[in-house]
Amino acid sequence: MSTIVTPKHTATSSTAARYLQVRRATLQLTETLNADDMMVQAMPDASPTKWHMAHTTWFFETFLLSEFLPGYRPFRPEFRQVFNSYYKQVGAHPVRMTRGNFSRPTLQQVLDYREQVDSCMLQLLDRADQRMVDLIELGLHHEQQHQELIVTDVLFAFWSQPLRPAYVEGPPPQNAAAPALRFVDFGGGEVSMGHAGEGFCFDNETPRHRLLLAPYRLSTRLVTNAEYLDFINDNGYRRPELWLSDGWDTVCQQQWSAPLYWEQHDGQWFTFGAYGVHPLDPHAPVCHVSYYEADAFARWAQARLPLEAEWEHAAYGVPVKGNFVESRCYAPRSAPVGTNVPQQLYGDCWEWTASPYVGYPGFRPNPGALGEYNGKFMCNQFVLRGGSCGTPQNHIRPTYRNFFPPHARWQFMGIRLAS
Repeated sequence: MSTIVTPKHTATSSTAARYLQVRRATLQLTETLNADDMMVQAMPDASPTKWHMAHTTWFFETFLLSEFLPGYRPFRPEFRQVFNSYYKQVGAHPVRMTRGNFSRPTLQQVLDYREQVDSCMLQLLDRADQRMVDLIELGLHHEQQHQELIVTDVLFAFWSQPLRPAYVEGPPPQNAAAPALRFVDFGGGEVSMGHAGEGFCFDNETPRHRLLLAPYRLSTRLVTNAEYLDFINDNGYRRPELWLSDGWDTVCQQQWSAPLYWEQHDGQWFTFGAYGVHPLDPHAPVCHVSYYEADAFARWAQARLPLEAEWEHAAYGVPVKGNFVESRCYAPRSAPVGTNVPQQLYGDCWEWTASPYVGYPGFRPNPGALGEYNGKFMCNQFVLRGGSCGTPQNHIRPTYRNFFPPHARWQFMGIRLAS
C-alpha cells in the first residue's frame, strides 16, 4: 500500500493548490495496489505504475526545477535518463518495453523522489513568473494523462494474470436500460475549430481555424454492448467486406473475435474490468475496441464514424459533465434517459473519429524538447475525443485531441455513430 506524501510547505496560491491536488490524485489511484502490482509491465505499450509515478515527477524536475530553482540538486542525477520517456533532446532513455525490469529504484525511493520534488516545486512557486506557471500547468496536464494510463495499464496487467484480480473490491455498478439510439441533425456550414485561447490547451489543439462542414448526423449516445453483440452474432468478425484491409489483416493475425476483455463461458459472455470478471452488461457502452473494430461496426450499422470536426462542432457549448475518474467507478455507464441531444459526449469512453491525427493548418510545435510532446506522433494514428471514465474531469475540453494507432484497444475506447 502506497502512502500519500504531503509536502511540508503550505499551498498559498491557486497554482500550488492545484499542484498538490493533482499530485495527490496520482497516489490515490494506487491505494489498492502493492509494490509488486506497481512493477508489472504486461505489454510494450503499457508502463508500470511505479514508472508513471516517477516519470511525472521527472517532468517537473527536468523542465522546471533544474532550469529555474537556483541551487537545485537532482534527487539522483541518473534519474534524468532512467525516467525519460522519449524526449530525444533531453538525452538518452531506456527502451520502452524494458520499464517493467526496473526493480530499482524501489517504490519507497520513488515516493521519496516525489516528496523532494514536491517540496522544491512549492519553493519555486513562491518565485514563479508566468512562463514557469505555464510550464507547471503543462506538467499537471501531463500527469493527468498518466493518471488515466495508471488505471488502464493496471487493468491490462491484472487481466494478463491467471487470478484476474480486481482493481476495485465489490460488485460492478448496475446500469439502467440504455435509451433507444437515435440521430441528431446538424446543419454544418462554415465553422471554427481549435482552441480559442482561453485557458490551457496542448499545442496540437491550435491554431484555431475555419473550415466547411457538410450537414451531418450524430447518434444520441454511445453504442452499447448489446448492440455490439448483435454485430458479433451476425458474423461481424468473419466478414472481410466490413473491414479495412489492414484491419482485416489484424483480425486474422491476432485472431480477434470480440472486444478486448470479453470472454465466453458456457454460452454466456463475460468481461473483465476494474471489478474483475463479471457478466457482460448489455446496457453499458461497448469499450476497449480498436479503430478497426469501431469502423467495421459502423459500416455494419450502415453508418460511419464522425469526423473530429463534426464531434467538436456538436460538443462546443455542451457542459463538460459525465462519468470521469473522480467517480471512482472506472467503468463506462449507460446513457441517461433519452433526449433529442447527444449524450455522453464527455466521460465514459473515448470516442474514435474517422480523422487521422495530423496538424491543423499552420500548426507549429512548441520550441525545444517540449515540442516533442505531440507533434512528432502525427503519423499512423487516429483522433479520439471526449475523455473517459479514467480521465480527470478538469483535464478535458471540447478541443482536446487524444490519439492512438488504429490497432490499440487497452484504453477506454468506444463508438459513436455518424451519418
